[in-house]
Amino acid sequence: MPHKGFTLIEILVTTTIISLLAVGAFVSYQGLGASSRNSKRKADLEQIRSAIEFFRNNNAYGSYPDSGDLSVSCSSTGGITDGTNTYLTKIPRDPSCSTYTYYYAPADASGGGCDSSSNADPCVSYTVGAFLEKTTDAACTTGSACGTVDCTYCAGPAGQL
Repeated sequence: MPHKGFTLIEILVTTTIISLLAVGAFVSYQGLGASSRNSKRKADLEQIRSAIEFFRNNNAYGSYPDSGDLSVSCSSTGGITDGTNTYLTKIPRDPSCSTYTYYYAPADASGGGCDSSSNADPCVSYTVGAFLEKTTDAACTTGSACGTVDCTYCAGPAGQL
């Protein structure tokens, strides 16, 4: 009389294959979240950089915004404005703002502090940065500039640093 149904070995092999496929899908899905957050971070920094460049083009002293003109912390509610023109209505926040923040550091010709409203010490350079998840890139800032960690993706007037 022929047996109807599956043997224990067939069921175990099938269960093992399905489990391996499920684990593979789960691991891939976890990586997609970090990848999409990293893409948003890069797009946000480009949006901020664009607004900074517009600010400089309209600034009477050819200066980039100073630290008082632009705050990129998680509690920031403003944008980039010079009092007359608005270049960015609201600064984007890092997708994981409770842990990471964006970074902005303007500099004068000697690399120190600067003032965008003065011809005596204009901001001639800047660095914006973000921490990218699941990357092996070296830090491009020091001192926990991107929240609790160093930034791993930085850009300046000429593009990515």
